Amino acid sequence: MENLKENDKELWYVMRDLKRPNAKHPAYKQLEELGFQVFIPMKWFLSVKQGKRIREKRPFIQDLLFVHTTCGKLDPIIKATPTLQYRYARGGTFQNPMTVRETDMERFIRAVNASDDLTYYLPGELTPAMYGRSIRIVGGSLDGYEGKLLTVRGSKVKRLLVELQGFFSVGVKVEPEYIQLL
Repeated sequence: MENLKENDKELWYVMRDLKRPNAKHPAYKQLEELGFQVFIPMKWFLSVKQGKRIREKRPFIQDLLFVHTTCGKLDPIIKATPTLQYRYARGGTFQNPMTVRETDMERFIRAVNASDDLTYYLPGELTPAMYGRSIRIVGGSLDGYEGKLLTVRGSKVKRLLVELQGFFSVGVKVEPEYIQLL
């Protein structure tokens, strides 16, 4: 996690959207319409609308989004939108908004986009017992990824654990034939 605020360098800024969960036009949609590259971790939920059960994608963490842009382009939008804010590190100053390194964010986004079968974990949800053996993925959409195999009791699905340090982790389904033990 970096703490830099530069007007001319594109970074992945960590943002807060304070709109209600049922808002018609959340911040990530607004920013995408303005041409920004936005990443928001989405998860499938079952809900009932007009008596019918429907499956819909909603944000995993309601108020969290990542925006890839320069601070100079983002500041005017934040000033005009009272429900959109930078996130700051706890105990830090309000001068340096939180950012995520480019390589970490691209790796995480690629892993999330590689599978529809995802399981997100908040930092406190993972125990040391859940971290399995070190593996490398050989072939497939995650070719070259290295990490830990997620161990969950009773699960027959193999998952690679990909972390976005300080925020959350995602367990991505991996086919056993692509797994190489390290």
